[in-house]
Amino acid sequence: MKGLIPRDFILDLLARTNILDVIGKRVKMKKKGNNYFGCCPFHDEKTASFSLSEKKQIYYCFGCGASGSVVNFLMQYERLSFPEAIEEIASMQGIRVPYTESENNQGDQAKQIESRNERRDLYSLMAKITDFYQQQLALSTSEDAHRYLEQRGLNREIINRYKIGYAPNEWRLTSQNVVKSKDELALYDRAGMLVTNDSGNQYDRFRGRIMFPIRDRQGNVIAFGGRTIINDSAKYINSPETPIFHKGFQLYGLYEAQEVNRNPDKLIVVEGYMDVVSLAQYGIDYAVAALGTSTSEEHIKLLFRATDSVIFSYDGDNAGRNAAWRALNVLLPCLIDGKEITFAFLPQDEDPDSFVRKVGKDGFEDYIKKAPNLSEFLFDELLKQVDLKTAEGRAKLSSLAIPLLEQVKAKVFRLNLLQELGRYLGLLDVSQIEKLIAANQNKGENTTIDSSPLPKMKLTTMRILIGLLLQYPNLAKMVSDINVIRQVNLAGIEIFIELLELCQQYPNITTAQLLTECINRPYYKQLNRLATWEYHYQDDEIESIFSHTLKELYDNILAQRQDELIAKERVSGLSTAEKKELATLILVLSKKD
Repeated sequence: MKGLIPRDFILDLLARTNILDVIGKRVKMKKKGNNYFGCCPFHDEKTASFSLSEKKQIYYCFGCGASGSVVNFLMQYERLSFPEAIEEIASMQGIRVPYTESENNQGDQAKQIESRNERRDLYSLMAKITDFYQQQLALSTSEDAHRYLEQRGLNREIINRYKIGYAPNEWRLTSQNVVKSKDELALYDRAGMLVTNDSGNQYDRFRGRIMFPIRDRQGNVIAFGGRTIINDSAKYINSPETPIFHKGFQLYGLYEAQEVNRNPDKLIVVEGYMDVVSLAQYGIDYAVAALGTSTSEEHIKLLFRATDSVIFSYDGDNAGRNAAWRALNVLLPCLIDGKEITFAFLPQDEDPDSFVRKVGKDGFEDYIKKAPNLSEFLFDELLKQVDLKTAEGRAKLSSLAIPLLEQVKAKVFRLNLLQELGRYLGLLDVSQIEKLIAANQNKGENTTIDSSPLPKMKLTTMRILIGLLLQYPNLAKMVSDINVIRQVNLAGIEIFIELLELCQQYPNITTAQLLTECINRPYYKQLNRLATWEYHYQDDEIESIFSHTLKELYDNILAQRQDELIAKERVSGLSTAEKKELATLILVLSKKD
């Protein structure tokens, strides 16, 4: 199990990383003034309300309120955990994350994420279950499982590489062998491995099935797919959604493909587990499969992060073409220039498993090399519905194509598709098609970013201090004695003190680094709002505003101490020293009034 990630490493990593480089590869950004703007990737919009500050290294959406540092962006955009986001940024920089077992200099955040986290316990349990299934497959009593795998032609090397196992056809045998305590039984249930019927009886979800472990990008087993060998009515079943498994965000075989080649030249998307492992057996070790779901945006993002060339493989019948068309519609808004997309339709009554057995590796790869690319498939499907010989047919093609093409943000992809459409319509000038697209778009697109409302907050002493400190961490040097501030009883004072200590411990810390350090705190959302708060102060006023507000805080401390002494005097009386202190406070505060 991996240890903790040192805070110093995280802060240094963020100092090396430009948020624009990361977000700019995923969101089309355009500079406006000091910041960059683009369409928010976290909600549907046509007006650019997503802003990015290179100076502060943070982003903010005026539409949905999404905000944070580059770490928060990757966690939300790529659906990564905190450690996974740090791993992703480190890999971009060509750096290895130095995990350590030491708890020195570790914040509560790292402890919660890395050592006392249910996810880690689930990973450990799923590894034990995987081992058990593999052990069961190795037993001579598992004759049906061996017979099935032999019929499918899988060899020992492939079985081991994909950790294929066997769930015995017993109601509770797996849980009885894996679960050793009530806590583990609860965890087993959380992992989706237990079924509870209407009578309250519990039994193993997978029985009498060949088991295909589904692994995440770090190699952790997060779920299973099971293929029946006892003629169950459900041929395949998958794990349900769990804290560590969301099927719309995972691709079976991606981990194994990247184990062979960290940066594969291409990936082929097939339908099922057996397609993936059968292709791998024939040396085509770059196949992945969506887990019983249609291709999603998250699948596309995973594929584009892994490779520049993606081949979608479908059956050649109507069902296959319909599935390809659905995938195309998901692809269009996600396209990134420089990526190659093709659609390979297999011969009638063939799937990747059966086809590769007939033609072998070379024959299969030669076949998919001839597959139509995205634009060819798109227009082939559209042209089936129109008659280009008539004006009405050309008008219909325009009405069918434009709503699709206007989704494309990638410049080169968009230009190529527009040129292709222009060729069919007899329009040589691409700008004419752009005008058609503009006319098709909804009214109200001209709303500018300036009209988007900023989050409104009541400006309290603590919000001003925390907000300015977040945006200008060097202001911490103006606080000479943090211990004085500890005396005040004011909402938010603990947060202010924690930020001050971080800023004084790391004099060059940035807004993004502060936010990342607090990413797992319960008050993180409030910090995000304050980090994007527009205070409308001039730059040369910032220090004086902070100083003035800090003075108000000190006055508050004196006033609270005065109230405490007055209350004590009424109840039990004051010592000579306390009477002198009270007199001084009354004098000082009266002068302020």
